[in-house]
Amino acid sequence: MSVTLAEVRAVLESLIDPVTGLTLSSIVKDGQIGLAGSGVRVQIVLGYPAPAQAEALKNRVKEAFMAAGLANAEVELSTKVIAHAVQPGLQLIPGVRNVIAVASGKGGVGKSTTAVNLALALQASGARVGLLDADIYGPSLPMMLGVMQRPDSSDGKTMSPVLGHGIQTNSIGFLIKEDSPAIWRGPMVTQALEQLLRQTNWDDLDYLIVDMPPGTGDVALTLAQKVPVVGAVIVTTPQDIALLDARKGLKMFEKVGVPILGIVENMAIHVCSNCGHAEHIFGQGGGQKMSEDYNVECLGSLPLAMSIREQADSGRPTVLAAPDSEAARIYGQIALKLAARVARLPKDLSDKFGVISVKRT
Repeated sequence: MSVTLAEVRAVLESLIDPVTGLTLSSIVKDGQIGLAGSGVRVQIVLGYPAPAQAEALKNRVKEAFMAAGLANAEVELSTKVIAHAVQPGLQLIPGVRNVIAVASGKGGVGKSTTAVNLALALQASGARVGLLDADIYGPSLPMMLGVMQRPDSSDGKTMSPVLGHGIQTNSIGFLIKEDSPAIWRGPMVTQALEQLLRQTNWDDLDYLIVDMPPGTGDVALTLAQKVPVVGAVIVTTPQDIALLDARKGLKMFEKVGVPILGIVENMAIHVCSNCGHAEHIFGQGGGQKMSEDYNVECLGSLPLAMSIREQADSGRPTVLAAPDSEAARIYGQIALKLAARVARLPKDLSDKFGVISVKRT
């Protein structure tokens, strides 16, 4: 007996991708379903990198087809990260599919450490990742990645990204001396960032993580308006005063039309390395409360751990230095949730429309 498209659709509709929460029927197009007599071939393309989850999902699909009496079923599963929509009127960055801003309302909450470890976790999942240090006044990524070199330039106009642990990166810290302050006013800072962003030859990136400057002042607001991002991650601690500023950062992105992809809570709990006593030094549940207040997902909570600080200071962040640690596992989970949130965003359709010119007649 021949298999019908409706039968295949019924099986796919009954299956949920546990990472995105979408039914497989909504992911698979008719052109990705092949029917030949009693046989069926289904091509599933996930919009996020997750090799371990993909293999488990593939097995679930095969089992579901078997249970539905469709024994002669072939399932192909692959990953393709596509470009998603950004703020209207902004030009996309060549060589970059998705720009993600990592921000906080104030300094000292572990924003840069989070940005670096998320970039490394996304890379570990198979994605092509870049990292841009947008904190012109206090660049920290060169130290955290353990690299200090000037970007090469073959034409005197553009720069090649500096590689740090396989991640393409750029920072004002590569261009000035480590102890030299950037004594610049807002317009110069904005111009410097745009040059780092658009004059770097990014090479086929799935994600470019932008470590934003702290605060919600003129510089941060201008950057949020000019950087073509698909969404932002807000980093905070459970402390009330940090949450107060994090809320302002969240609202800033909302005002300029940037989706909030989630909240990361740092320093959520401290476990004594000597006695094992656990204590919520900066309060408890603040990140979760904020996520509920603004209907935004809390992507994860990280402990207050000396190892995370030491590993970042040494140029080998946690995901790289201790990949089997609990902290690295949490960073990996946050990165997976983040990639899944990006995959659910509207697609970029800018290349579908021609250039419209208006002339006086």
